[in-house]
Amino acid sequence: MQYQEKILKIHFWGVRGSIPSPLLAADIQAKINAVVQRITPQDLESFDSREKFIAGLPDWIYGTVGGNSPCIQLTTSSGKEIILDAGSGIRMLGKGRRAPADNHYSIFFSHFHWDHICGFPFFDHAFNPSVNIDIYSAFPKARDYLAIQMSSMQLFPVLWENFSRNFKFHTLETAKEYEIDGLKIRCCAMSHPGGSFSYSFEEDNKKFVYATDVELMDLQSCRADDVSAVFKDADVVVLDTQYTMEEAQAKEKWGHSAFCYAVDFAIAQNIKKIYLFHHEPTYDDKKIDSILNAAKWYSSFISHDNVKVELGVEGLDVEI
Repeated sequence: MQYQEKILKIHFWGVRGSIPSPLLAADIQAKINAVVQRITPQDLESFDSREKFIAGLPDWIYGTVGGNSPCIQLTTSSGKEIILDAGSGIRMLGKGRRAPADNHYSIFFSHFHWDHICGFPFFDHAFNPSVNIDIYSAFPKARDYLAIQMSSMQLFPVLWENFSRNFKFHTLETAKEYEIDGLKIRCCAMSHPGGSFSYSFEEDNKKFVYATDVELMDLQSCRADDVSAVFKDADVVVLDTQYTMEEAQAKEKWGHSAFCYAVDFAIAQNIKKIYLFHHEPTYDDKKIDSILNAAKWYSSFISHDNVKVELGVEGLDVEI
């Protein structure tokens, strides 16, 4: 029998940190102004010249990083659906995709700060009585944390007890390996106010890590063996890089990282590729693009391109 390669599929539904940050009119006007400043009469001469001009526009002008808070969808080779965090991006997942064929989701929460759970009450599939949801985290009080935002009609018009009938909660431990949905899964504690956990997902010797909300400059309190077990030799890591270097230093102990620390960490853990993630809500597309370019330059200089750097963007599909 011929061997069939197993593929892990990753889709980015929400990439912003702290709070959802939609494009404003001023942002769109800035993009239009940037196009007008670049265009020449020759660019307008024909259909082909116009298409060439549009194709040559920088990503920060032609597209957008996105404004939804964290949510990533991971699909296994067997079609199992795993959701990582339930920020505002999960609303679009519910609107844009049918429920899985087996009517089942596994949702893993890194932690329960508001930007990572605010979309959960708007997740359409959670209201479907045919859909079952297993919820995993390393927090024993996960159910309580999720229920708070739906504990009163003054907070949300649907009460938790009417929303959570098909939920099962599971508490994970660090330093243990689990077999869930056909994947080998580990978690480790990271440095973040209130606590946050990163997860590794392995299938067929391919390793994906979700590592949002982590202050990489402050890992002394984290168990080194647990961290290495999750991150070492990963193929792809989605990694918190919310700040510039200057802002990360000014906001020490806020629980987030800058791209240079992410690249250094990737080199130390022999990670092949990182996706910059949890983007600062006050940064526009142009600034985030400049951070990506700086990160690529730094990685090329310090790692000789051994660590590839890409940008986490809403709508992006990645395969491992």
